[in-house]
Amino acid sequence: MDRLVLKEPSAWKELYDAYAGNLSVVGSRYLREKEDVRDILQNSFIKMFHSMASFEFRGKGSLRAWMTQIMVHESLKHLKQQAKLDFTTDVAEVADFVSEEEPDLELFTQKELLGLIQSLPLGYRTVFNLYVFEQKSHKEIAMLLGIKESSSASQYHRAKQVLMDKLTELKTLKLDAT
Repeated sequence: MDRLVLKEPSAWKELYDAYAGNLSVVGSRYLREKEDVRDILQNSFIKMFHSMASFEFRGKGSLRAWMTQIMVHESLKHLKQQAKLDFTTDVAEVADFVSEEEPDLELFTQKELLGLIQSLPLGYRTVFNLYVFEQKSHKEIAMLLGIKESSSASQYHRAKQVLMDKLTELKTLKLDAT
């Protein structure tokens, strides 16, 4: 950690080599274009480089969590700058679609699941990722994205239903192929 604070190039290379792949996956959950993910990854490491002295070690996993949080925030900032976020679904529109049946995720590869998440409309995908992977509440998501709490909830529920439908479809295709 001291080497990072002292900005030793070899320490930063080691950090990049150790975490770039993981952080790219995080960025890919929010951004579809590989070039955007690479740009955001670079911006995130620049931000980490400049703010490493303020990082507070809180035990195993705290560095990874801090880096992930920066990647998420940089991804959201990029989406907002591109004015690509769209939150048009109303809660009433979603209520009839929600299913409580949980899919058997072990039938699918990580790549397939990431592909399905990436195929979601941007608003759904963003809220889904923040809620599921970043464990943000709908209130926190609403504040982060500048939307109503009810919009966050409706986006999440609609995303979940769309994913369930896509998982069912993919499962059927896999079973038919065997």
